[in-house]
Amino acid sequence: MKNSEKRDFRSHPCFNADAKGKFGRVHLPVAPKCNIKCNFCDRKYDCVNESRPGVTSTVLSPEQAGVYMQRVLEKEPRISVAGIAGPGDPFANGPETIATMRTIRKNHPETLLCVSSNGMAIGPYIEALAEIEVSHVTITVCAVDPEIGQKIYSWVQDGKVIYHGLQAAEILLSRQLAAIKKLKAHDITVKVNCIVVPGINDHHIEDVARTMKELGVDLLNCMAMFPNVNTPFGHLAQPDKELMERLRAKAEEYLPQMRHCTRCRADAVGLLDDDRTEEFRSCLTACSSLKPMPAEMRPYVAVATEEGILINQHLGEARTFQIWEQLDGSYHKVEDRSGPGVGGGIKRWHQLAKILGDCRAVLISGIGATPLEILSKSGIKPIEAAGFIEEGLQAVYENRKTSSLKGRKVSCADGSCSGSGGGCG
Repeated sequence: MKNSEKRDFRSHPCFNADAKGKFGRVHLPVAPKCNIKCNFCDRKYDCVNESRPGVTSTVLSPEQAGVYMQRVLEKEPRISVAGIAGPGDPFANGPETIATMRTIRKNHPETLLCVSSNGMAIGPYIEALAEIEVSHVTITVCAVDPEIGQKIYSWVQDGKVIYHGLQAAEILLSRQLAAIKKLKAHDITVKVNCIVVPGINDHHIEDVARTMKELGVDLLNCMAMFPNVNTPFGHLAQPDKELMERLRAKAEEYLPQMRHCTRCRADAVGLLDDDRTEEFRSCLTACSSLKPMPAEMRPYVAVATEEGILINQHLGEARTFQIWEQLDGSYHKVEDRSGPGVGGGIKRWHQLAKILGDCRAVLISGIGATPLEILSKSGIKPIEAAGFIEEGLQAVYENRKTSSLKGRKVSCADGSCSGSGGGCG
């Protein structure tokens, strides 16, 4: 039986009200950056008394999140879902999010995987989410009319460009709609959160529900805005229960409604009606200080190759990496894994270290000084080599001298692999 067949998709407590008293979730706070600014949002990392989205006590690396997940399950075996919900947006931190999901899927194959996003940058990652078998995704859509949306968002960031006003709302909405269509095309269950802001979009909720139904969304969660001091909407009153019930009843004519939401923190853990976030806070903090995992505990080796036979790409050239593992004395290719985009300077190599965080080594034909240092400090051994992939794998897994691989030195045409992240010319 495949692991996917062992998973009980009804055990997601956020998507199934009947599961909320039986199964729990853990949110892994690995995504600190955000790519939009909502007028109701104020993210505070250390406000331990608040239970609302965007708040966490600390931020973990993907490796640390893997250790934390194991410790949580040892104390609370009813956890059925591992999710990423911030404290920023998972796909403003794409490499960290995907690396974390890969780690959990590898170590806990029966666990449901879930992410919650604003939808701005999720599009390019949807194939990877499907490959990792992420089964549930939440997209926050507060308006399907940019004229209304521009009142909700201060700005959105697309790459290095920041947009404001109507243009920002138009770009965000187009990304959200495209993402939902693509998620459904990959047979991923989609929930939409809609934050109700009095006087701004409370008259617009039916339009949101109607549009989401047309896109094939599975569940709608109308959430009352929580007023945060020092935000543009801090002076507005929180929608009362009567208003929220009227809006949900109208929206329910189009889509099933989530009425049991507990407005989870980005580091929430436990059952929805038996939250244990405070209890696990010391464990979360302890995991945040863990050093990189020793090489011998990392199962994989990454290879930079052009055709899948030889080790023949410089690190700066490589856009994808083959990931290999040793099983029963032989070597098996696990997957092709995308590296970070070209550019970004030194950040590119830090991102690569996270993407390859489950690899003990990376086999390349050449490497610059800066990525060599960054990967090495992250516990990934860069090995310059030439020849067949299997020979390189044998040297790594059998602890042979890698000097025998006679790696050829390949320099970048513009010298950029020494640190700019620009790749080879």
